[in-house]
Amino acid sequence: MVSKRRLERLLATVDRFEEPRLDLEQYPTPPTIAAHVVNLAALRGDLAGRTVVDFGSGPGILALGCAFCKPAHVVGIERDRTAIRIARRNERSLSPPVRPMWIRGDATVPPLCTTDATVVMNPPFGAQAGHAHADRAFLSAANRIARVTYSMHNAGSRDFIHAFAADTGGTITDEVAVEMDLTHQFPFHTADRTSIDVELYRIEWRNG
Repeated sequence: MVSKRRLERLLATVDRFEEPRLDLEQYPTPPTIAAHVVNLAALRGDLAGRTVVDFGSGPGILALGCAFCKPAHVVGIERDRTAIRIARRNERSLSPPVRPMWIRGDATVPPLCTTDATVVMNPPFGAQAGHAHADRAFLSAANRIARVTYSMHNAGSRDFIHAFAADTGGTITDEVAVEMDLTHQFPFHTADRTSIDVELYRIEWRNG
């Protein structure tokens, strides 16, 4: 298995969003957090030999990290054509041993026939006006196709995540609080860099 330190070094080289879209809440996943998610999934046996799907894959940092951990297949689903172009460029740069398949589409209606996937995602938090509970649709889609999901959410989401899991037959096995560093991306950002608190959940679904 690739070490967490090596994953961090590899993922630190990926290109990020060129023109991030606020309507899609395109905040990049930092390489340290991506490496942590991938390493945890690998240690729990959720990557090797499995089909791994990255919902809202953006420039591909989570999908590419998983591609170094001996999965059977890796799929990235992303609505933004430009983000997929960057993901393919990052794939060429990293040359992972398993080549991801990049699908342009809506991750909330994944075009996949499986109930045994491992889903990894940094979904929209629903923090912008008009997009409340955007992460609910991503969780619902994960519940339909996944055996297990690794999902990041805004701090303070614990009650919502636990209630959603209880209502849909999910079991939360891991909860990790992490700090996500964000650089200035949108006009309303007043600082060059800031940090937000994020919660990472591992959820096992009844499909498994």
